Amino acid sequence: MIRNGLKRLFNPTTIAVIGASNKKEHTGYAIMKNLIYDGFQGRIYPVNPNAESVFGSKSYKSIDDVPEQVDLAVIALPAAMVPDVLESCGKKNIHSAIIISSGFKESGTNGETLFDKIGQIAKTHDITVLGPNCLGFIRPTKSLNITFANKTARPGGIAFISQSGALGTAVLDWSVKQHVGFSYFVSVGEMLNVGFHDLIDYFGSDPETSSILLYMESLDNARKFLSATRAYARTKPIIALKAGKSQEGARAAHSHTGSLAGNDEIFNAAFARAGMLRVNTIGELFDCAEVLATQRRPTGNKLAIVTNAGGPGVIATDFLMENSGELAQLSKDTMSALDAKLPSAWSHGNPVDVLGDADALRYKQTIETVLHDPSVDAVLTLLTPQAMTHPTSVAKEIIDIAAGNQKTILTSFLGEDDVLEGKNLLMKAHIPTYETPEKAIQSFINLYTYAKNVELLYETPATTPHAFTPKTELNREIIKHAVSEERYVLTELEAKQMLANYDMPIPLSFLSTSRDDAAEKAASLGFSVAMKIISPNILHKIDVGGVILNIRSKDEAKTAYDTIINSAKTHTPSAEITGVLVEPMYAKKYELFIGCKKDRIFGPAIVFGMGGIAVELYNDVTVGLPPLNMALAMRMITKTKIYKLLSGFRGAPGVDISEIQFLLYKFSYLVMDFPEIKEIDINPFGIDEKGGMVLDAKIILDEAIVHSPIRPYSHLVISPYPSKYIKQVTLKSGGDITLRPIRPEDEPMEAEMFTHFSEETQRFRFFTRIKDITHQLLIRYTQIDYDREIAIIAEENHLGKKQMLGVTRLIADPYGQDAEFAIVIADPWQHEGLGSLLMDYILEIAKDRRIQKIYAYVLPDNEKMLAMMKKRNFTIRKSEDNMIAELKLF
Repeated sequence: MIRNGLKRLFNPTTIAVIGASNKKEHTGYAIMKNLIYDGFQGRIYPVNPNAESVFGSKSYKSIDDVPEQVDLAVIALPAAMVPDVLESCGKKNIHSAIIISSGFKESGTNGETLFDKIGQIAKTHDITVLGPNCLGFIRPTKSLNITFANKTARPGGIAFISQSGALGTAVLDWSVKQHVGFSYFVSVGEMLNVGFHDLIDYFGSDPETSSILLYMESLDNARKFLSATRAYARTKPIIALKAGKSQEGARAAHSHTGSLAGNDEIFNAAFARAGMLRVNTIGELFDCAEVLATQRRPTGNKLAIVTNAGGPGVIATDFLMENSGELAQLSKDTMSALDAKLPSAWSHGNPVDVLGDADALRYKQTIETVLHDPSVDAVLTLLTPQAMTHPTSVAKEIIDIAAGNQKTILTSFLGEDDVLEGKNLLMKAHIPTYETPEKAIQSFINLYTYAKNVELLYETPATTPHAFTPKTELNREIIKHAVSEERYVLTELEAKQMLANYDMPIPLSFLSTSRDDAAEKAASLGFSVAMKIISPNILHKIDVGGVILNIRSKDEAKTAYDTIINSAKTHTPSAEITGVLVEPMYAKKYELFIGCKKDRIFGPAIVFGMGGIAVELYNDVTVGLPPLNMALAMRMITKTKIYKLLSGFRGAPGVDISEIQFLLYKFSYLVMDFPEIKEIDINPFGIDEKGGMVLDAKIILDEAIVHSPIRPYSHLVISPYPSKYIKQVTLKSGGDITLRPIRPEDEPMEAEMFTHFSEETQRFRFFTRIKDITHQLLIRYTQIDYDREIAIIAEENHLGKKQMLGVTRLIADPYGQDAEFAIVIADPWQHEGLGSLLMDYILEIAKDRRIQKIYAYVLPDNEKMLAMMKKRNFTIRKSEDNMIAELKLF
């Protein structure tokens, strides 16, 4: 298992360096030098057939000649030699290796063949491999430097994972000068079988690591990556510097979605969905790590600026406003307090200019005053060297203030020698200080963004307006019919029908194949009407003159039919024309765009924003990943500029935002249920205060999927709600209840269930008494990653009110091998056989998920639980104050 492999990799006592050398120009020389000079306390075995000794130690001809068991093999040889060497390592029972060598995937077809070969060898012999084509790793607390870098890392709380070895050496050089320390410094290279997700899982539970930093160029397993990051985002900041902001997603776009949702925008959406923070520079990467480790996360984006010079205050303000921050509006009480403490010439606003003659006491009083203002989320202190201002004294006052403060404090002391001592004091006290106001502001915005991402990750969504039952089989028939005709672009009529089958509003429409029929259909709908060309070969109807609006009579309808057909044939002579669609005109105030494209890395990506013919011109869109709930849908809506108009701007009537939320929710289910959809556009979706309507739609099918079906939901990177685990059961008393997976929306029901727990029930389940049922506690139980965890609740509908009677939970390790489980039943429903029902069902689910072993911790006096486990053949043993029950399933 990879986790055990990583334990061996990062904790070796014996290391073989295969390719060790006495020649300074060789990589094997640098690795040996770093291992020895950094003080590794284990045994090092150089392997080099052409040397008697390396660095004074006996050298061995091959790994087979090393006299004892080796924990870790470090391979620094030409790529062509690596497969045979790795095979020898496997036969010698070495299960961890670092392949420094380059010449694999990055070097073309031959390199890819070598990569596949060593991958098979590693799998056969269960070897955990870091690399190939990597720098290696450093673990400062173990004096372990297995790299060829010129510098080593200081000890600290940052786990740094880099896909670039060259960047890693630059970061090491930078970190030494900036006093940045690491728990681990890892170069992953081409990631044979150790990827980002493996290391995030490992460092996420590592007590030495306080934050995880990533330098990423590409991503192979997005689903596992997002699962790992979401698991730890709440407890450990995960910050990414993603290079390569490509527009590959916009190339050869066949729909508006394809051009609007570029690869980089989807990465942004994925990082935000995982509760991560994305930054743009190396400096930001480490600034964020420092500020997140030392400062409280702000609850808002309102900043107070205290400065002794007007210019830096203006610069900071401009940068703040340009980057989605706000100047805090100081209260009347704060203004009065500042008036009493500052000279009359102070700025009388925010930024608070304390003037050039400010001493340390004036700074102290001002900072303390603005920190007490409830509208202030953070304070930035700017200082320029002045005759009356002593930077060191000001720094000491800030340090004292920070010791008893609960808000974010940032500083920027401008200058070099005159402010150096003060800056050093601040850094030693872990108060972030920056060379420029802009860097300080950027750090504040990043800190707020991260806090917001984590908050939204665990926001309890509103309940959906009402349940909807999608007609999936009817949609399958539509797709089947199109494919039978070898069509992979649905007609507008088919596309709209697929949307209607998922309870999305479409207009009453008729397909006409003659001018007279078009006139009759138009009259039956009532004028005015719209008419559009229907052809599987014409996606953008307006471009070929295929749309005519506001048709008010039969004669106009006949003329419009002829005009549309002739224009379409002129522009696209080879197009197959099905007919002309006739539908009522809808004059809606706002036009929205809703679309989805299938990204190569992240699968379906949903796009929402301003629609109409100028959708690409304004590009007022946001991107999200399915599955969506009502809270996530609202997040997408509020991130657009058109949201202000939809809400009712300057007294204008607003639209029903919940209708748009629900529309996005249903749209999300459509793209989840049908991996056959490659791209889909609703443009426009017209809406006003009276409601909304799908006015046009396009659907393009994925030829690969329609001919080779895939496992349900395997095209998604975030596991959807596992509805297959919903079942009905009957209690001993005859009451019918539902067993189903928990949802985030169940938080209120879970909170109510807690009120029905006696002290004994709490003690049996949690081993202690739960005094406060907080939102933070409840989101841990209701907002789960279904890939790693499943919680089945027992739900009863009593007199029209749903209530939770009990819950069983299964939490697997990141690799799905072992899982812990637990059960709790609220007191009023005990002795009804519900515990047995839940236990049997969670065992059934564990087997379905191919869990190898399940286990539970049980108090010795919880006799009923122990009896149920014994009945099901659990092995029970005592461990300190608890009992451990285990059951092997496979």
